[in-house]
Amino acid sequence: MIPYESPFHPDNDAGYRAWRDAKLAAYPSRAEDLVVEVRDPHALTGAEYRAVLDRVRRTNMVVYATGLGDAEDKAAVRALSAQFGLAHLDANWLADEDGISSLTPRDEGGEKRGDYIPYTHHRIRWHTDGYYNPESRRILAMTLHCVREAADGGENELFDQDLAYIHLRDSNPDFIRALMAADAMTIPARVDEVDGERPEEKGPVFLVDPVSGGLHLRYTARTRSIAWKDDPTTLAAVKAIEDLLAGQPFGWFRLKLQPGMGLLCNNVLHTRDGFSDSPERRRLLYRARYHERIRDLRAG
Repeated sequence: MIPYESPFHPDNDAGYRAWRDAKLAAYPSRAEDLVVEVRDPHALTGAEYRAVLDRVRRTNMVVYATGLGDAEDKAAVRALSAQFGLAHLDANWLADEDGISSLTPRDEGGEKRGDYIPYTHHRIRWHTDGYYNPESRRILAMTLHCVREAADGGENELFDQDLAYIHLRDSNPDFIRALMAADAMTIPARVDEVDGERPEEKGPVFLVDPVSGGLHLRYTARTRSIAWKDDPTTLAAVKAIEDLLAGQPFGWFRLKLQPGMGLLCNNVLHTRDGFSDSPERRRLLYRARYHERIRDLRAG
């Protein structure tokens, strides 16, 4: 249940307008505006910490740039994330033993991971991470850290879920009501390597995190992975999302992470271009997915 005082409640028009105006007034226009230089990811300075939070508060994301280069340093990724309250990793079965996934191509050697698109050279369409997870394992934040970039391709597109909400609500408030319905999307029955056999699950697309009050979005452009509610308003809302993301709307960013750079975000919408690399220098990114949102641990 969304509290009425939340700006995301479909009937709280005054609260929504005030939040919307503040959000849009402070929004950056270039991907470069997301970048914060970080000297030591294990211990951010006060200025670095405030700069990271500033980007996240405005856009739900930040791109940090360290001097780690191509060092395979997962400890630094965990340490940076932990400074913003991210502690509970989603240890899916494809992740490494420490719960962090090493995203590198596995589709040429017959490995099981190569059956899953993050471990291939293929493009990944618009999605939020873990849209298929059950309610008990929502992915509210993530860190994506580059160790080695692709020789060609591999860029990411990024889009704040708050802006998607604004676009839909301004277009038709009934779109929001439809996408907040408990049966808006259905994840088909499947075998989950963490939870075993899972029955078909229905759930909302937009929901509000009860801890932070922040907006969470579950979405994928892959039509085989989910089924949308067969309702005219829901289907029109989904089409509106598709049309929005097919262009380059306000707040759309595109970038290619370089070694030592990373994306820290409240699970924003993102893509990945297809790419090419070589067996001698495989693209490698670390992905850490968390069950809490980014927060300020230095407040007060």
